[in-house]
This record gives sequence, C-alpha cells and structure tokens, in this order.
Amino acid sequence: MKKTLLFLFLISIFIPKIIAQKNDTIAAYYDKVEKSFKYETGKISLAEGEGTLNVPKGFKFLNAEQTQNVLSNLWGNPEDKTVLGSLVPDGKGVTHSNSWMFVISYQGDGFVKDDDAGDIDYDDLLKTMKEDVVAENEERKKGGYEEVQLIGWASKPYYDSTLKVLHWAKELKFGKDEANTLNYDLRVLGRKGMYNISAVAGMSELAEVKASIPGILKSVEFNDGHKYLDFDADTDTVAAWTIGGLVAGKVLAKVGFFAILAKFGKIIFLAIAAGFAAVRKFFFGKKDQVTTRPQEEETALLEENNPTEE
Repeated sequence: MKKTLLFLFLISIFIPKIIAQKNDTIAAYYDKVEKSFKYETGKISLAEGEGTLNVPKGFKFLNAEQTQNVLSNLWGNPEDKTVLGSLVPDGKGVTHSNSWMFVISYQGDGFVKDDDAGDIDYDDLLKTMKEDVVAENEERKKGGYEEVQLIGWASKPYYDSTLKVLHWAKELKFGKDEANTLNYDLRVLGRKGMYNISAVAGMSELAEVKASIPGILKSVEFNDGHKYLDFDADTDTVAAWTIGGLVAGKVLAKVGFFAILAKFGKIIFLAIAAGFAAVRKFFFGKKDQVTTRPQEEETALLEENNPTEE
C-alpha cells in the first residue's frame, strides 16, 4: 500500500514536469517551423487565371509550395496541386492554436452564368448538400480520412452582382473533433474561370473571418481582358454549372468532399504522441525498447511529417 501511495505521489509530481518539458520541446520545434516560412506583401501576380492579388491590410501572402506544406503536413489535408497560395492574418502563425488562413486556387472551366443567383432556395439546397456529404464520406473513409458532417450554414450564400463575387460559409465537424471547422468560401468570377478563396478556420474565428471579408472580396481581381464583363459569347466557353452549382459543390464532384479542408489534424496528433512517448520513457526507461523512442527520433518524426525550409 505504501509503495502504491509513493508511486501515485511521484506521478503527481514528475508527470506534469515531464509533460511540460516535452511541450517546451514541441513548442520550440513549432517555432522553428514558423520561422522557416517566407511571407510576402504588396502586389502578387497569380500563377494561373490571368489575375492579380493585392495583399490586403492585415494579411501576408504565403506561396503555393509553403501553403501546401501547411495544409498537408501540418493540418492533415490531402494534397491539392491547384493551390496558388494563401493569405495569413498578421500576428498569427500557422502553427498557433488560433491560426487560420484563406487558401487561393483557380478553376479555368469556363464562364459561370449568374442568371439563377436571385432564385435559389439555399435552405433547400442545404438539405441536398447534407445528403451528398453522407454519400461522399464513403470515399473519404476509403482514402483513410475522417468522415465529415455538414452542420449547416455559418453564413448564408450571398452573391455580389457588382463585384461578381459569391461567398458563403459552412460549419463542419470532422470525425470526433470537439471543435467544429469553418469553411468560408468565396468565388471571384472571371471571363474564363474563377478564383476560389477558402478560409480554413475554427468556428471560434467566425467573427474574425467575417470582419475580413470586405477586404478579401477586393483583393483578387482579373487582369484587363479577362474580367467577367469581357466575356465573348462567340468565342468563350460557358461552364456547365451556375451559381447554385458552385454553392452545392457539384463542381468538385470528381474529387468528392476531399475538397473540404480541415484545420489542425496531424499537428495535434503528433504533439500528443510525443507527450505519451515522454511518459513511457520516464517510467520504463531503456528496458522498454519497443514502446520508447529517443528524443532525436521523436524530433525526426516531427520533421519528417513537417518539412521546413532552411
């Protein structure tokens, strides 16, 4: 009995210290990752779509390669080669618990007619979208990804007929995550395609994301000759979908719900795994070669999953 009490006493004293030390190591590593990113400001020529990004006040730009690193290796999303870059709020890093970003991509599938913009029943459309999610979750599971639940609108769809920009927000639940994910989507329409700007954040950041929308709406624009009003019915291709199809996600049917981005997947798992490894190492030491991992190997595991630029 005395040994048991002593054991419990030691646990209460040393475990918090061990976890604190491990958390310091992980925090130092995340700080190293954060400092490896090279942000840009000002005017950015986008690699596709004949468009320009004017980085809005309060944001910084991360190029395509670095953005993909964040989405795949830090946040646990499938690779998406259509990503052109992202906008990250000033004062926040991509490894911070309250971080979020706008991801930018381009789809050159033609001119999207906006004739139906004022006729859509978005509540009815939401019901159809939820049914689609259930079916598409089978493909997510086959790919080794968590199921997604579409909870509802975080912000109902709205089409700005002057700027030719459509935007809406969905509240999503990934697997058994306690905190829901926010996907705030914008579509900037042009003559031959559209720019997709998607905010990947937690629901707790909804107010912050919404407040930034006015600046984001005007941050991406098509160059002269490629704007929405430059459409030529005699020569240009018309897309197979309209405004309703964009909101419903029918455009993304070929890749299913993999197009939905999650915030913080793998990065949290690695931190927890490293913490448990420290506990095992304290109690079992070198005798338990199967369940322990030297500090160097744990750091190598983190770096393997989250490559950084030197």
